[in-house]
Amino acid sequence: MKTISYVVFLAFVLNAVAQVPTAPTVTVIRAGTLIDGKSDKPRHDQVIVIRGNRIESISDAGSAKTPVGATVIDLSQQTVLPGLIDSHTHIFLQGEDPAKGGYDANILNAPLALRAARATVAARRALEQGFTTLRDVETEGAGYGDVGIKQAINMGYIPGPRLIVSTRAISSTGGYNLEGYAPELEMPKGAQIADGPVEARKAAREQLDHGADWIKVYMTHRSWVGKNGELVAQPTFTVEELRAIVDETHGWGKKVACHAYVGIGLQRALDGGCDSIEHGLDLDDAAIAQMLKQGTWYVPTLSVYYTDWAPPDTPDGKRDRLRASVHEVSFKKALKSGVKIVFGTDMGGIPWTEPIAQEFYRMVEFGMQPMDAIQSATSRAAVMLDREGEIGVLAPGALADIIAVPGDPLKDIKQLGNVQFVIKDGQVFRGR
Repeated sequence: MKTISYVVFLAFVLNAVAQVPTAPTVTVIRAGTLIDGKSDKPRHDQVIVIRGNRIESISDAGSAKTPVGATVIDLSQQTVLPGLIDSHTHIFLQGEDPAKGGYDANILNAPLALRAARATVAARRALEQGFTTLRDVETEGAGYGDVGIKQAINMGYIPGPRLIVSTRAISSTGGYNLEGYAPELEMPKGAQIADGPVEARKAAREQLDHGADWIKVYMTHRSWVGKNGELVAQPTFTVEELRAIVDETHGWGKKVACHAYVGIGLQRALDGGCDSIEHGLDLDDAAIAQMLKQGTWYVPTLSVYYTDWAPPDTPDGKRDRLRASVHEVSFKKALKSGVKIVFGTDMGGIPWTEPIAQEFYRMVEFGMQPMDAIQSATSRAAVMLDREGEIGVLAPGALADIIAVPGDPLKDIKQLGNVQFVIKDGQVFRGR
């Protein structure tokens, strides 16, 4: 009887001990220069205290107290910033080489397991470069694979950024690849195809039900040089079709990103109530005024339009060069007008072996101030993603997503391509 009582008592004690919560780890970072992602000016000689996965305090080094037992990381010779946010990526694309079959081969030849493995590598590469959050805007024929990669990251199976996913994307008949095959063949498509407001709303419901954080809609498709030398793009959905998608998505508390280049499709995207314009290659004054009035976000993705140009004397080559030239003008007009601009690269359209930070260089080259460019990839992106105060900022209560570079990115924006230290969600991923 006594033996039984002792066993019961021991089990009770062990259970009680097991239920005592483990104290969160405390990390202290000594930052030589701190850019918090929101303020217009940097601060110097700062101490960041991280408790668990959140920032507890930020204070001047002269008055800061180091908690007992804390791990101290000395970044006093570096510039410390919030983890960066890329708001337009495709982890299931690899900048497919046209000589190897390009986009079509990616869908027709690559098994989903292979594409998922490559997406895993892409995610890791993004985190290595200091991008702790990605909005991934379509799996390009890989279904809901981005939801699975997001789950694998969240569960700790693989390293990667915090993913905000849009799953399959939506376009209309005649509005997306694969194309050019025999008409009697039913070819797979890189996006979900829907026609009419009812189908469009149903497609949004399906994607939201299966884990989409945003809905991506293609409002333009192919582009070419018009008769008068202007950029032209094929429109896809009508305003009524897009409004059905937007209405459904907003009802779920989510947002809609619209791929739109120019002209009719771009105008329909704005009239239909999209939350962000992706690319926006040719924005006229009326479109900019409407974006300002509606509060539409602009994710320009500049660098991708300077890659893989066709020969200059071909129709595609003339289109490629025109897209880049009008895009530069549009970006400068949007910047001057005060349109809300967010950093996005279209990585995946660009091979993941290339530096993500190249977009910063292009934005600054076209007139954006370095601090403004940094905020486009930190606090401003967080607002668009409805994560204000949680990501994209170094402040008490924010998630501990922190990076460091050796130089001063306000003097040389290319320093953002030399990230040497990364913390995501309170865990050191790269560096000391």
